[in-house]
Amino acid sequence: MGASPRPERDSYLCMEALLAAGYNMIPVNPREAGNTILGQLCYESLACIEQPIDMVEIFRSSEAALGVTQEAISIGANVVWMQLEIRNQQAAELAEAAGIKVVMDRCPKIELTKPYWTGIEA
Repeated sequence: MGASPRPERDSYLCMEALLAAGYNMIPVNPREAGNTILGQLCYESLACIEQPIDMVEIFRSSEAALGVTQEAISIGANVVWMQLEIRNQQAAELAEAAGIKVVMDRCPKIELTKPYWTGIEA
């Protein structure tokens, strides 16, 4: 959530790294809906995606993380991942109460470079 078409943005670089690692990434950005980012069709919202979503990666402000987390719960996501410097305790508690794993203040691109990487660790 918060994908950018701009190559200098962290969300773009992170998506690029995850795609290169073999992950299926679906960008979400209301301003870019219908366009492609890194060859992937961009959606207006999580609700517009017509396939199961395992992890919602949040590249938005800490304040916006609550609304995104509520969307993630409504679509049945398994993980909510808040990027570096993104923390929202209310969102985390809400997600955990719904059985969703929560990661805050970490970057999956960075985690990919760690030797112990075996998947999502909450």
